[in-house]
Amino acid sequence: MTRPLNEPLWQQLTQQVTREMAEWRLLHPKATLRQIETELDARLSGMRARMLEDLALSSSSASWVETATPEQPLCPDCHHPLEPRGTKTRSLQTHGAQQLELTRSYGVCPKCGLGLFPPR
Repeated sequence: MTRPLNEPLWQQLTQQVTREMAEWRLLHPKATLRQIETELDARLSGMRARMLEDLALSSSSASWVETATPEQPLCPDCHHPLEPRGTKTRSLQTHGAQQLELTRSYGVCPKCGLGLFPPR
C-alpha cells in the first residue's frame, strides 16, 4: 500500500523541532554542547522516523502485487517467484528508539515456504 509523501507534515515537524529547540535553549542557557546535541537528536529522531516511514511507503516496493510476473520478487534462497499473500504490517525500531509501522506486500515462496516482505 503506497502512500504519498507528506511534505507539509515534514515542514510542520521541522518548524516544531526548531521552535522546541529555541525554547529549550532559553531554559538552558548554560547547556554544554553535548547536552544541546542530546536534546536536538531526541527531537530529530521523531521527525526522522516519520520521514523514513513516509519515504519507505511511497515506494512501489510497498505493493508489488500488481507488477508483471517477471518483475515480481524472487525467493532469495530458491529463486522462485513469490506468491502474494496480501499485506502485513511490520513494526520496526530505528535510530533514537523510534517505532516505524510499515504496511507492505507480503509473499511466500511456493517451494521452500519462506515468507517475507521482499525489497525492490
